[in-house]
Amino acid sequence: MSSNGEPAQYLTFTLGDSLFATNIDMVREIIPSGGMTKVPMTPVFIRGILNLRGAVVPVIDMQSRFGWPAAVVSQYTCIVIIDSHNAAGPTQLGLMVDSVSEVIEIAATDIEPPPQFGTPIGPDLIEGMARVNDSFLVILKPSHAFDMDVLTQMVEHEASA
Repeated sequence: MSSNGEPAQYLTFTLGDSLFATNIDMVREIIPSGGMTKVPMTPVFIRGILNLRGAVVPVIDMQSRFGWPAAVVSQYTCIVIIDSHNAAGPTQLGLMVDSVSEVIEIAATDIEPPPQFGTPIGPDLIEGMARVNDSFLVILKPSHAFDMDVLTQMVEHEASA
């Protein structure tokens, strides 16, 4: 959401039957889903890594990240490369999504707070909800959904379980 009340642009994408969005400012690029290398003994939500112009980029299966069954790759499956942060500083992260829809502009006044129940994912991962055409769009909270330190904690928790 724009902090000054101005409309912001969001990249919309699908996961299963749900429509999601993230602020376009953090999106670096969108690439096809091929070319990943599976890394043994990684959590289920880490789909693999890819070499993006010499940089090793971990790819997160967003469906698995949200506790859903792993994504089935189709001709529409994409990897959204975003800028993320961790304790060491800025980094890149790939988000595997079922399809990328479009970039839309949403006014801050059109974004509602997340409900505490009835959403496809936990409310702590949601920045807000917006109505697009005849359905609701879930706007993800980057500080929880894509934060590398949070993902690292999930990996450590899964390893200790």
